[in-house]
Amino acid sequence: MGMPIIMPGDTTLDQAVTDLIISVAMQETSLSHILNAEGEKMETIISMEGTSPEDLMRMNQSAELITGAVTRLELILQSKLELFVRCPSVTSSSMNGTGGES
Repeated sequence: MGMPIIMPGDTTLDQAVTDLIISVAMQETSLSHILNAEGEKMETIISMEGTSPEDLMRMNQSAELITGAVTRLELILQSKLELFVRCPSVTSSSMNGTGGES
């Protein structure tokens, strides 16, 4: 998946909102890949011969750090999406089909 190309121009409110929602979706996808990679790393370490309790503790600490960071990022993304719900021009244009133009 490549980076989207965002061209400056006469973007409508609806298109701007759509672009922002797409950006949140792309970030969510990235976070899911990070969590999946962490899970695979844990499976590998657990299945290794001779894994010590210290290795498992380091793995656990790493997993806690990653999941904590992902949780904080999720909260930021949730706040970003909530901006659309609270924005009167977005809410009214979406509900009445005006596209947000005045």
